[in-house]
Amino acid sequence: MTGSFASDDIVAALKAAAEPTRLRILLLLAGGELSVKDLTVILGQSQPRISRHLKLLTEAGLIERFREGSWAYFHVSDRSAGGRLALDILALVDRDDRVVARDRERADALKSEREAAAQTYFQAHAADWDRIRALHIAERDVEQAISDALGPGPFDLLVDLGTGTGRILELLADRYERGLGFDLSNAMLAYARSKLSTSKLGQAQVRHGDIYDLSLQDEVADVVIMHQVLHFLSEPALALREAARVLAPGGRLLIVDFAPHDLEFLREEHAHDRLGFAPAQVENWMKDSGLVPKLQRDLAPSPGSEPEVLTVSLWLGEQPREAKNRDRSARSRTLQEAP
Repeated sequence: MTGSFASDDIVAALKAAAEPTRLRILLLLAGGELSVKDLTVILGQSQPRISRHLKLLTEAGLIERFREGSWAYFHVSDRSAGGRLALDILALVDRDDRVVARDRERADALKSEREAAAQTYFQAHAADWDRIRALHIAERDVEQAISDALGPGPFDLLVDLGTGTGRILELLADRYERGLGFDLSNAMLAYARSKLSTSKLGQAQVRHGDIYDLSLQDEVADVVIMHQVLHFLSEPALALREAARVLAPGGRLLIVDFAPHDLEFLREEHAHDRLGFAPAQVENWMKDSGLVPKLQRDLAPSPGSEPEVLTVSLWLGEQPREAKNRDRSARSRTLQEAP
């Protein structure tokens, strides 16, 4: 067992986990963050019953809770003693058990539905996506902050995850030898290719790709950017881990997204899965992915702005130079072979 625990705490934790539904909840939350609503759909039980189980698990320290607007999300964190104890307990569970497998299938289906809703939104708004962004933030100021955070370069390979219209590839075109943008929306990719072609950016390309499973080898990118992407994802931490995987030693990950807010209409009307992110939340995800946080900056709207104008946050993380050992010539060959 990882770490040490007081005997009373162990007894309380084991009592909390020793109930079929609560054990199923722990297994689901070990696989990713879920809301009360998500769990009621997956498990087919009432909201009061699920809330009661979550309360007991939280009080026992086995799971953590955080709020986004009117929603609450829960997860098992390996940064806490209780979370590590929960993971030790779950390691004993047969993952091929019929009930466990069914819960996992329902959770996967729910996440797929949410991702599909986001893709439907992207396809409906591909041509005016830049305009929609401008409704919420001062894009000019954000782009200047992105430029300042990354510095002048040059970068061998810059990767833009959730590239959308390809604006980031266009903005930073003078700083990289090769740029790759990945997106799941074919409509977005078609629009981005058109823009890049018009701008005559031959060193920039866009590819259809899964942000959770990139078609790139390890350690190939000098810079990875995730601009206004995380709030659409059901598993932001997993996306950060994949971004960190492709970063070279000394490479940097820049995340640009909204600070926490309570504009609930963005969930239904604009497919936002998350209502912004607290600074510590993203920094912890970076640390869990092996990155060193280097910068966190908030860009607040000017006084007198409309209520819909949101604060934008930037996070910059760096891959430690000593974390991986790979010579430059081998990396250059990988770059040439990148898709």
